Amino acid sequence: MLTLYEHPLSPYAQKNKIALREKDIEFSLVTPDAFGTGNTSSDFLDANPRGEVPVLIDDDIAIFDSTIILEYIEDKWPTPPLLPEDPGERARVRMIEDVMDTQVEAINWGLSEVLYFKRAEGAEADAILKKAAAQTQQFFSWLEDQLGTRGWFNGEAFGWADLSIIPHINGSASFGNVPEPGSRLSAWAARVNTRPSISQTAQEAANSVAGMSAVADIVAQGLFKREYRDHRLEWMAKTAGLSIIANGLEKDTIRFSNDFS
Repeated sequence: MLTLYEHPLSPYAQKNKIALREKDIEFSLVTPDAFGTGNTSSDFLDANPRGEVPVLIDDDIAIFDSTIILEYIEDKWPTPPLLPEDPGERARVRMIEDVMDTQVEAINWGLSEVLYFKRAEGAEADAILKKAAAQTQQFFSWLEDQLGTRGWFNGEAFGWADLSIIPHINGSASFGNVPEPGSRLSAWAARVNTRPSISQTAQEAANSVAGMSAVADIVAQGLFKREYRDHRLEWMAKTAGLSIIANGLEKDTIRFSNDFS
């Protein structure tokens, strides 16, 4: 059986879970030991030296990076297809995936830093939340244009683009940022969330949120270090400012990507 290393709140892992469920492929889920501390088990680090989820284990094959995992799933189990047939359409949905996985993910990650991990409070936090809400709505407008008159972002059928978008839309909604009521994007999200593959994945994420109430204290004790990397680091610098990053470095409550060893 396949094994997917994941965390329920990871939109990257959600993307892979939805794909596997859409193809009716059996798999087991494992959250790595001490995940988020920078001290995960050696078995997990052997599978992914980055120490990040998701990682797919298929017998003796270990694959990391959610997009590469998606490609592997599509290559090995092509039915039902998740990618459109036309090369131009394939490129379009992959570009949408990239925007979601970098720019939109960074916003929701930054919001969790403020609201769950208490990197900022009071007026400073309010200013960050306001900026993030405006940024999110800009991406929602862009997505509305990408959807156009299509029934699905993928085209005629649910697929790659749709499953790449919905984890981030649901993540944004958990922070109070939702598509404009009555918009095509809002109607699409409501329809997509009724799919069993997505409702199950979303429920797993919702169940995990309950455990986030104590994470700020865990960070303050130095027991948990959030990973600041690439697009996330850029978002925090340009939206919240360098002070949060500097404070995290001083208190040793943030970390960067693993060195390969």
